[in-house]
Amino acid sequence: MITEKAPGKLYIAGEYAVVENGYPAILVALDQFVTCTITESAREVGQIISKQYTNDQLSWRRMGDRMVVDKRDNPFSYILSAIHVTEEYARSFERHLRIYDMHIDSQLDSASGRKYGLGSSAAVTVATVKALCHFYHLPVNKDQIFKLAAIAHFAVQGNGSLGDVAASVYGGWISYHSFDRQWLAQQRQYLDLKTLVDLPWPDLKIEPLVAPEDLELLIGWTGKPASTSQLVDKISLFKARQQDEYHRFLEDSKACIQRMVEGFHQQDLEVIKHEIRYNRDLLKRLGTRSGVNIETPVLNRLCQIAEKFGGAAKTSGAGGGDCGIVAIDRHANFHGVLKSWAKEKIEQLPLSVHFIDDIKYSVQQRLPL
Repeated sequence: MITEKAPGKLYIAGEYAVVENGYPAILVALDQFVTCTITESAREVGQIISKQYTNDQLSWRRMGDRMVVDKRDNPFSYILSAIHVTEEYARSFERHLRIYDMHIDSQLDSASGRKYGLGSSAAVTVATVKALCHFYHLPVNKDQIFKLAAIAHFAVQGNGSLGDVAASVYGGWISYHSFDRQWLAQQRQYLDLKTLVDLPWPDLKIEPLVAPEDLELLIGWTGKPASTSQLVDKISLFKARQQDEYHRFLEDSKACIQRMVEGFHQQDLEVIKHEIRYNRDLLKRLGTRSGVNIETPVLNRLCQIAEKFGGAAKTSGAGGGDCGIVAIDRHANFHGVLKSWAKEKIEQLPLSVHFIDDIKYSVQQRLPL
């Protein structure tokens, strides 16, 4: 039996701008996970089973090297895409494809099944890729796992920055510059997968960051899930109609993230807080001018409460619901924030930053570097 896991994530700053090639964002990986367990099957049929889909499972069998799914309508699109991509990669190393059972378990949703906005689709893609790389003893590191997972995720979603995939692979705090997805789509048609994974990808940059010791990260959940894809579609319409204004937003966001990254380098919490507030203002203006409800009344209240206690707060991700984040000095009265949130029925998600050691899967065994 092989088990691998991938953490959820939250955006700290740089949302919406990061979907454009080369524009940066800052994300953090959190200690809630999607876990993928693989067990070789002695039968001719393998199963994909998820605890999050009650009484729902996939049966499949081999036709040559192809996986043939017996059920047409299924909720496992990201898992299936990750399997397809990773097994294509395994064939480039002349691995014999086997039949197995795969169990998926996610901590990234609420007990009632509502999504917190922690990047479950990215995490399940990464967990599946990692588990299969381990299962087939593929010689991969974090960079290669990211590229395989990004290819698989993009094949399903067709848009997005893939920053959530990066956070799930690299862990901790990261600065992420999105790569050219149009280039990826074109090269995917002509290059074999191993060559594509080994190439440098245009504009891609992933840098680990070290947070100041006095930074406390608070996460508040509004109780209202949001549809990232629908919100991004609305911003895309604004982009088409107001190109100059949208470009100014992009450049202002890039400058903000660059200053915030420098705040991490200098271990300066006040700089980081200042730029979080500035990024919040940028997103609020974008929402107002595009007609997109990025900062909902509940998210606005979440931020107001945090500011009252000296924290710097903003929406996380596309907004419209889901989570807000707060950067606050760990010596401040952040318990006052949580108490006030509770009165407003804003739920604290008591999560911590999750760091991932460098790993490499080899032909013989999994070796820590």
